[in-house]
Amino acid sequence: MSRTGRTTATKRAPGAGPLMEFVHRRRRGAELYLLVLSLVVGIGAYAAVGLGVNGQVPADLIKHGAWLAALVVAAHVTIRYKAEYADPVVLPIVSALNGLGLAMIHRIDLAPTGHPVGSNFAASQLVWMTLGVLGFITVLAGLRDHRRLQSFTYTAGLAAIVLLLLPLLPGIGKTVNGARIWIHLGPLSFQPGEIAKVLLVIAFAGYLVLHRDALALAGRRVLFVDLPRGRDLGPILAMWLVSLGILVFQNDLGSSLMFFGLFLVMLYVSTERPGWLVVGGVLFAVGAYAGYLTTAHVQARVQGWLDPFGKDSPSYQLVQAMYGMAWGGLTGRGLGQGSPQTTPISWSDFILPSLGEELGLTGVIAIILLYALLVERGLRTALICRDNFGKLVAAGLATVFALQVFVVVGGVTRLIPLTGLTTPFLSQGGSSLVANWVIVALLLRVSDAARRPPPEFSDQPADMDSTQVVMMR
Repeated sequence: MSRTGRTTATKRAPGAGPLMEFVHRRRRGAELYLLVLSLVVGIGAYAAVGLGVNGQVPADLIKHGAWLAALVVAAHVTIRYKAEYADPVVLPIVSALNGLGLAMIHRIDLAPTGHPVGSNFAASQLVWMTLGVLGFITVLAGLRDHRRLQSFTYTAGLAAIVLLLLPLLPGIGKTVNGARIWIHLGPLSFQPGEIAKVLLVIAFAGYLVLHRDALALAGRRVLFVDLPRGRDLGPILAMWLVSLGILVFQNDLGSSLMFFGLFLVMLYVSTERPGWLVVGGVLFAVGAYAGYLTTAHVQARVQGWLDPFGKDSPSYQLVQAMYGMAWGGLTGRGLGQGSPQTTPISWSDFILPSLGEELGLTGVIAIILLYALLVERGLRTALICRDNFGKLVAAGLATVFALQVFVVVGGVTRLIPLTGLTTPFLSQGGSSLVANWVIVALLLRVSDAARRPPPEFSDQPADMDSTQVVMMR
C-alpha cells in the first residue's frame, strides 16, 4: 500500500519481459473536490432563487446550506470507509441534481399561486433527502458484498409483486391524477412501485444469471436475426402481462413502460441476442395498441400528445409547460424571474419544464448531460465488474435512470405521450427520492467490488521496478 492512498501490484505482461505495475486509485480526494462544486451549484441556486424573487438571499440560506452539506459529507465519509474504491463521480452528480431540485421546489414555494396555501415542499423534500441519505448509508454499511443479494432472487421478485398490488387494495390504495399507484397509511403516503423497481432489478439479475444459457439459445432465423425459441418465451410473456396489468388496473403508463423496458434491456445484456429486442418490440407495440383501445387514461394521453393545442385537448399541463420552455429560450429568464407556477404540478411531474423556463435550453442540456454521465458510470461499472450478477445489477440500475429520464424528457417535449414518472432527484416526492438514493448506494457497492484490486494482486510485493503504469479510473 502506497502513502498516496493507492494500492499497487506488479504483474508480468504475457509474452513480455518487463513488469507492469497496476495502480488502483481510490479517488476519494477527487470525489470530495467534485462534491464541493456540486454544493456550490445547489446552495448557489437556492440563494439565486431568493435574490430573484425577493431581492435578497433567503433567511434560511445558512441553515439550508449546512443541512445539505452535512448530508453530502455524511454520504462521502460512508463511501470513504465502506466502499473506498467506488466510482468517485456518481455521488457528486447526485448531489448537484438533488440540490438543484431543492432550489427549484423552493422557488415554486415562493410563488403566490404555486403550491397550496401554507405548504413548504422544499423543507419536506429536504427531510426526505435526509431519509434517502440514511438509506444510502444503511445499504453501504450493511451490505458488504452485493453477491449476497443473489440468494434473495425469488424473495425480491415476490416482494416486488406484493408492492405493486398494494395500491389495488381497498382502504389503503388511492388514485392520484388518474393513476392508482399510491397507498396511504395514516398520515403517510408513498408509491410502493418506487421500492418495487429496486427489488425487480435484483430479481431479474438473479433469474437471468441462472437461466442465461437456456435463454441465449437461438431458434429460427428470420431476416438475419436469430429469434429465441418458443419454449423460452415464458419469462418475457409473463413480464409483458404484468406490465399490461399495471397499465390497465392502475392506469400507470410510466411504470408499465419502465418495468417492461427494464426486463427487456437486462435480458438483452444477459444473452447478447438481438432477437429478444425484436420480440420485445413486437410485444410492446401490441400492448401499447391494446392499452389504447381499452384504457381511457391512455387515450387521453395519446390525444394530448398528438394535438395538445386542440379545442378539446386534455393537455393543459403540457401546453403550459411548452409555453414556459419557449419563454425561457436559450439562456432562461433567470432563477426566480419566470412563472413556472402557472404549470400545474410544476414541482413534481413538470419540474424539468420549470427549470427550462428559468435556466433555458442551456440549463436543460446541462441537466440531461449530468443524467447521461450518471448512466454512463453505471454502464462502465457493469463492463468492468467481474461477476455476472454484479454486471446485470449495475446495468439494470443504470437502465432505471435512463428509462425514467427518457420518458420524462420525451413526455414534456412531445417526443412521446406523457407518462407521469418523476424526474430522479429533481422532482418533489419522498418515496421516489429515497428509492433513488438506495439505487445509488447499490450501484456504488457494485462499483467498489469492480474497481477493487483482485485478491491475487493485493498480496504481491509493491516495491519492484516497473516500466509501465496502468491507471484504473
